Amino acid sequence: MNKIFEKGGKLYWLHSTIDAFETFLHVPGTVARKGAHIRDAVDLKRIMIIAVIAAAPAALFGMWNVGYQYSLATGISWNILQEFWYGFLKVLPLYLVSYIVGLAIEFASAQIRGEEVNEGYLVSGFFIPLIVPVDVPLWMLAVAVAFAVIFGKEVFGGTGMNIINPAILTRAFLFFSYPNHMSGENCWIAGASENLVDCYSGATPLALAANGMDALTNAHIQYTPDFWTMFWGGVPGSVGETSVIAILLGAFILIWTGVASWKIMLSSVAGAVVVGGIANLAGLSDVPFWYHLVMGGFAFGTVFMATDPVTSAQTEPGKWIYGFLVGAICIIIRLYNPGYAEGMMLAIFLGNIFAPLIDHIVVNLHIKAKNKKIATL
Repeated sequence: MNKIFEKGGKLYWLHSTIDAFETFLHVPGTVARKGAHIRDAVDLKRIMIIAVIAAAPAALFGMWNVGYQYSLATGISWNILQEFWYGFLKVLPLYLVSYIVGLAIEFASAQIRGEEVNEGYLVSGFFIPLIVPVDVPLWMLAVAVAFAVIFGKEVFGGTGMNIINPAILTRAFLFFSYPNHMSGENCWIAGASENLVDCYSGATPLALAANGMDALTNAHIQYTPDFWTMFWGGVPGSVGETSVIAILLGAFILIWTGVASWKIMLSSVAGAVVVGGIANLAGLSDVPFWYHLVMGGFAFGTVFMATDPVTSAQTEPGKWIYGFLVGAICIIIRLYNPGYAEGMMLAIFLGNIFAPLIDHIVVNLHIKAKNKKIATL
C-alpha cells in the first residue's frame, strides 16, 4: 500500500477504503509467521463468492421472468433474449441502489472505526434485489437498505456480529413501512402500470390464496399457476424467489461446498410439511401442503436466508430445531394471518432472534447430561 495511506500519511483516513480495494483485487501478502494456525484455503471472501455463485441461477432466471411476465401482461411477442434484456435493465437499478447505498455505509463505518472493510455485504447486497418486487420504488429500497445496514449490522459491530440477516431486515422494513408495495396484491410486473395493464393480474399466487380464492385455477389471471408452473417459476413474485429449480441448483452448490447447512434446509421443509399436512387433514386449509414449498419465498428463504451462518443456530441439534421452527412458523403465519400472505420473512426474522436461545438451551442440556454421566461413574 502507498505510504500516504499508511499510519502517519496524509491520507491515512482513507486507509480502510484503499485496503478494501487492494485486498479485493489482489491476494494479501501477509501470512502467519509463528504459532498454531489452521491452514485452509477457505476464507470469508471465498465463502461469500460461493454464496453469490449459488444465487446466480435464481438471479438470472429472475431477470428473464421479469421480461416474461411483462410480455404476458402486455401481449408483446418477445423471444427469450428480448425478455431477459428487458428484465436485466429493470433489475440492474435495484442492484445499483443495493450496493451503492450498502457499501457506502460499510466503507464509512469502517473508516470511522478504523477497521478493515469486510466482505460480508457482498452477499447481502446480492440477495436484497432478489427478495423484493421488481417494481419497488428505488428511493424506498435505498431507505430500507440504509436502515438494515446501520441498525441491523453496523451497530452490532459489522459482519459476524449481527443477530438479524440484513437482507431479511431490508425486506421487513419495506413490508412494515410500505405494505402496499410488498403485500403481493398489487401488480408485481415491471412497467405494467405504465401500459395500463390490469394490476390484479399481477397478484402473486400466495396473495390470491390469502384472499380466499383458488390460487390454482383463478379465472382472473392470464395463466394457470399450477404446481409445475410455480415449481419452474413462471409466476409473478420477488425477482429471485419464483424458480424452485434455480434455487435447488443453488442449494446443491451450497451443500456440496459446505457453505450452508443441509440440516437447516431439510428441517425447514419438514416443519412446513408437518404443519401444512396437519392443516390439510384437519380441514383448516384447502391449499395442499406441498404447494407451500413452491409458493412465495419459502424455497429461497430456506436455502439462502435461513442458512446464514451468522444469524442461524450454531450447534448441530440447534440447527434441526431452528430449521423446523422456521418452516413451521412460516406455514402458521400463512394460514392464520391473511394480512400477511408470505410468512417466510417473519419466520426467519423470529428464527434469527431465537437462534442464540436455542443454542444456549442445547449447550446447557449437553453439559447437564455430561455432568450426570460423569457423576454416575
